Amino acid sequence: MIELDENQKRDLEAAAFRRLLEHLRERSDVQNIDLMNLAGFCRNCLSNWYREAAEAKGLELSKEESREIVYGMPYDEWRSRHQKEATPDQKAAFEVNRPRDH
Repeated sequence: MIELDENQKRDLEAAAFRRLLEHLRERSDVQNIDLMNLAGFCRNCLSNWYREAAEAKGLELSKEESREIVYGMPYDEWRSRHQKEATPDQKAAFEVNRPRDH
C-alpha cells in the first residue's frame, strides 16, 4: 500500500469529501430519510460533523452555515425545492434503523 504523508492524506480526504457533497447535491431526489435508512447518516449529519470539526479548530460555524455548505444553498430553500413528505414505510424503517446516539 502506498504511504501518504499527512498533507497528501488530508488533500485526498478533502477531495473525496467535496466529491461526496457534489454527488449528494446532484442526487437531490434521494431524501435524507433514505440515506439514514440505508447508510445511517444523511446530509444533516455531514453538516453537523463539519460544524464539529470547525469547532475543534476554534472556528465558530452556525448550524445554518454548515448546512448551507453541505446543501449548496440555504437549508430552507433546499427543503422547499427537494424534500418530500416521508412515506409511512420510510418512517417505519427509520424507527427500526435510527441511530441511537442521535
